[in-house]
Amino acid sequence: MQIAQKNFYKKFLGRAGEVKAAEFIKSKGYKIIKTNYKTALGEIDIIALDGDVLVFIEVKTRSSDEYGAPSEAVNIKKQEKYYKTATYYLQREKKLNSPCRFDVIEIENGQINHIIDAFSM
Repeated sequence: MQIAQKNFYKKFLGRAGEVKAAEFIKSKGYKIIKTNYKTALGEIDIIALDGDVLVFIEVKTRSSDEYGAPSEAVNIKKQEKYYKTATYYLQREKKLNSPCRFDVIEIENGQINHIIDAFSM
């Protein structure tokens, strides 16, 4: 597969996974606040409310397990970046005292695995 085609496929797969993840968490009663929240610090795929808890969700989508489980891509460096971006969001929205957590939703071959409180800082 050519590089341009491969990059397009990865973006398409990732976006499709984010849409599927959003539908999944809505079906679980979460209220989506923002999707694809971007700053100079990084991006958060989904920001949602689970009751009164603000949830920052990273979505990882894979079409196979060739490179390991999707959640394995959320390494410590990615977690630190996510934390900084979430802190920026909390400061900007004046929600520093809000309870919050970090979840990962991994989607592999159409199967969803929601890892609640996947990491903390």
